[in-house]
Amino acid sequence: MQLTPDRAALAARLRAAVLSLVGDDPAARFGVAVSGGPDSMALLFLAAESFSGRVAAATVDHGLREASADEAAMVARWCADQGIAHSILLPDRPVEGNVQAWARATRYRLIERWRVETGIDWIMTAHHADDQLETLLMRLNRGSGVGGLAGVRARTGRIIRPLLDVRKAALLALAEAEHLPFVHDPSNADPRFDRAALRTALAQAPWLDAQAAARSAAALAEADAALDWSVAALAQTHVHAEAEGWRLDPTDLPREYLRRLLLVMLDRADVPAPRGETLDRAIAQALAGRQTSLGDWLLKGGPTWTLTPAPPRR
Repeated sequence: MQLTPDRAALAARLRAAVLSLVGDDPAARFGVAVSGGPDSMALLFLAAESFSGRVAAATVDHGLREASADEAAMVARWCADQGIAHSILLPDRPVEGNVQAWARATRYRLIERWRVETGIDWIMTAHHADDQLETLLMRLNRGSGVGGLAGVRARTGRIIRPLLDVRKAALLALAEAEHLPFVHDPSNADPRFDRAALRTALAQAPWLDAQAAARSAAALAEADAALDWSVAALAQTHVHAEAEGWRLDPTDLPREYLRRLLLVMLDRADVPAPRGETLDRAIAQALAGRQTSLGDWLLKGGPTWTLTPAPPRR
């Protein structure tokens, strides 16, 4: 593949981002999750240029739209022409619950299984700066804390997102300039979905800087990781196992540490983490020296907090 200077610069940014996320292993193999949209096709193009001979691609056909099989076949044909291994992954479970949540969970599960079966080291996805801005605003609107406002993480397990500082417009321009085949998913503009509605609103607010938002999200992700690191050390000193539960002492710590240490206790008690507002109310009760129920457990506040099984209901 021959890139123009501008395209070469974009490929160099991808290489630098990948190396910063996973290190420089010349034997590492990369899988690219390709939907057939311009973003993921541009990522696949850049990845194949940057890591020649070490890239494979996978497309999940959820079967939710009549055109999805044709779109997956389009990606397969392009990959065949470029000598890139490509797999089409089909759902192994029926649709249930929220369709978008089901599709996302299915996609990640199938791609992870494909990664393991094919001996791929890292999966790349095409999340970009505009995605990050949308995520930040949606979570801000929900009252998220530091962890939520860190947005889309650059690395989660074996998944890396090396384009988080690149604008969608740059990826679309690349796809068009290189004559890559691509399609637009109509659900991306469907106002019934929150993200699509927000995307429409953002189109009317060009003063919002998506790349600046991406930098803020990255800084918050680092702050969140630092908090987690210090909480791990604090938990060794302040969280104690007892005969029937867990104890936290002392409780004269900053509120954010108390929140995270309570989550540690709940995790050790195998209690699903409650939603943000529920957790905030429990902390407020404990700080006031009162008690509150968290599922089948009872949190008692005061100078020392205890988490014990709630008594049987009568």
